[in-house]
Amino acid sequence: MSDESLFREVDEEVRREQLEKLWKRYGNLFIAFSVGLIVAVGAFKGWQYYQKKQAEAAGEAYVSALDLLDQGKADEARLRLTDLAGGKHKGAAVLARLRLAGMAQADGKTDEAMALLSKVADDAAVDAPLRNAAKVRKAWLMADSAKMDELKSLLAGLDVAGNPWRSSAREILALAAWRAQDLAAMNTYLEAMLNDAGTSPEARERARIMKGVIAPKLAGSGGRK
Repeated sequence: MSDESLFREVDEEVRREQLEKLWKRYGNLFIAFSVGLIVAVGAFKGWQYYQKKQAEAAGEAYVSALDLLDQGKADEARLRLTDLAGGKHKGAAVLARLRLAGMAQADGKTDEAMALLSKVADDAAVDAPLRNAAKVRKAWLMADSAKMDELKSLLAGLDVAGNPWRSSAREILALAAWRAQDLAAMNTYLEAMLNDAGTSPEARERARIMKGVIAPKLAGSGGRK
């Protein structure tokens, strides 16, 4: 046997002895860690499966509620939507609240509709597009009674270029300015709508009509309030 082979064999024997000592000292810990890791992975996979099933069930329940509405069974649909609104699936709960708010508004239950919309608008865990949609819908319900400052606070951040809700926000604020008899402010909001390429044709036409209504009054007052 060469010296090199002898040294290699001795080295491997030393390593083997070191591994045996390490195993005797830490083997139980290694086994416990391995078992714990397997359990953790299994639990995570189980949680993913549970989440998937929950999402599927919530989606089916929501579609079922919409089908009931289409069939004219509003009371049954309302019960299912109410269950979803109070359920654990966040996305389905938000959609259910928005739908229930629309139903309440159609029934003339404005306070109930606004309460449902507030739960969506004030929930930081809800995606921004849905929160903003709830804010705009709530603002429309408040437009005939709320003060301008209250509406501005609710719609803060929406009346800016690039925001898909800017036209709605400007139109609501224009109507609030009309109610407050602040024609100059109303004209400013209407001009913003008319000069914005992102304003929808319907909103643009309403802005033209409102601007035509206030134009003679603005001319007579020199553009003042």
